[in-house]
Amino acid sequence: MSEHDAAPAGPLNDDKALIEQLESRVSELEDQRLRALAELDNVRKRAAREAELERARVVRQWLPVLDNLDLALQHAGPDDALVEGVKVVRDHALALLERLGFPRRDDTGEAFDPSRHEAVGAIAGTETPPGTVVQVVRPRYGEDERQLRPAAVIVSKAD
Repeated sequence: MSEHDAAPAGPLNDDKALIEQLESRVSELEDQRLRALAELDNVRKRAAREAELERARVVRQWLPVLDNLDLALQHAGPDDALVEGVKVVRDHALALLERLGFPRRDDTGEAFDPSRHEAVGAIAGTETPPGTVVQVVRPRYGEDERQLRPAAVIVSKAD
């Protein structure tokens, strides 16, 4: 290589080198920015999942209260003055659960599904096909992956 083939030293070469360094740094910073945005998105998603799990945990703790309100209504006499008040409280609680995304489900007449039902008994001699929910002992709340608990049910069986 002769003297004429080598890049001349001077301000032009210094500027090119500086531009290359700056472009490299810009590229590096852009990569860091994109990684930080992706990490922030992951943190947001994780926080939302954890908040949903915590909300479900808290709501699940209220289900025995609803169960007891249902039992009180089942055992109350027709002349009991508190019946209307208990119904209002129960209905208010059911509406709140629905707004939170955990509606009460009535599975009577549905086919037994172990992911949604817990069989607590079986009855023969019904006119429904075997494996059909004939009575809900304890209702389920929510749907699919947002299910708080399965329904406790009595299922029909073959004679």
